[in-house]
Amino acid sequence: MSERPRVIVTRRMPEAVEARLEALFDVQLNIDDHQFDNAELIGALQSADGLLGTVTDPYSKDVLAAGGALRARIIANFAVGYNNFDLEAAKAAGIAISNTPGVLTEATADTALTLLLNVLRGTWRFESMLRRGDWQGFGPTSCLGVSPQGKTLGIIGMGRIGRAMARRCYHGLGMKIIYYNRSPVADPEVPEARACATMGEVMAEADVVSLHIPGGAENRHRISRDLLEMMKPGAYLINTARGDVIDEAALIDLLENRRIAGAGLDVFENEPQVPERLLALDNVSLLPHLGSATIETRTAMGMLAVDNLEAFFDGKPMPSRVV
Repeated sequence: MSERPRVIVTRRMPEAVEARLEALFDVQLNIDDHQFDNAELIGALQSADGLLGTVTDPYSKDVLAAGGALRARIIANFAVGYNNFDLEAAKAAGIAISNTPGVLTEATADTALTLLLNVLRGTWRFESMLRRGDWQGFGPTSCLGVSPQGKTLGIIGMGRIGRAMARRCYHGLGMKIIYYNRSPVADPEVPEARACATMGEVMAEADVVSLHIPGGAENRHRISRDLLEMMKPGAYLINTARGDVIDEAALIDLLENRRIAGAGLDVFENEPQVPERLLALDNVSLLPHLGSATIETRTAMGMLAVDNLEAFFDGKPMPSRVV
């Protein structure tokens, strides 16, 4: 890079990532960590050579086609998913898009496992009871949950994170693994995993269903009311993918009516808004989209985003280019 490119960062990044950005670029950091609105995104695209953005930035057609006056040529997305982009509009505007795959696999699978254990064993609910001062001491029939051992885990989407979740539950919890994927996946670490022909087969057979499919228009409400109603009355749903892959209203209906046993959710359809009906339920474990939220993982995600920016401005192949 002969001249330092101007880069605008739309959210706060881990300290080491911001230090590297300052060393490489003429960088504008988001010191107060506010979420950019459309006008700010358009302004950034018009005044910078590149952006380091996040999944909370809506790069819609309206934003990316802002009068054809965009200066930016790259947006490095701080996420593995890119459903916050209109990719066709990005192509039309000549903007390269990258993501951060691979580096968040283990942390997100840990979160899925946490939700599974939380909702099966009711740990969050019983901790709340204890903190309120309502615990009356040990009793043989108090604080009962459900054991995962010997149960069937159904995975929708056997990519990196889905396979990592399968390994944890197969080896650590002694669960049987079935899955639906566009094509069969052979994982030598989970040799007994069985591919199912349809998502409905997984939904109907599994004791716990864990979702690991990308968001975006193609998968919006992919887990429909009809699919949810195929689940066993005693089954649980785990989602660390994207909130809009589920028909959230249908899920709430089933949970309220105890048509399924419970759910563990890290993502929601209209984040950061979470429906009051969902908050009121005692058979769900809810987390604030923290799937990848470890210091190590978020730093690695930021560094990969910077790798993409640096490679782009140096005219080299980007490590994880989407378009």
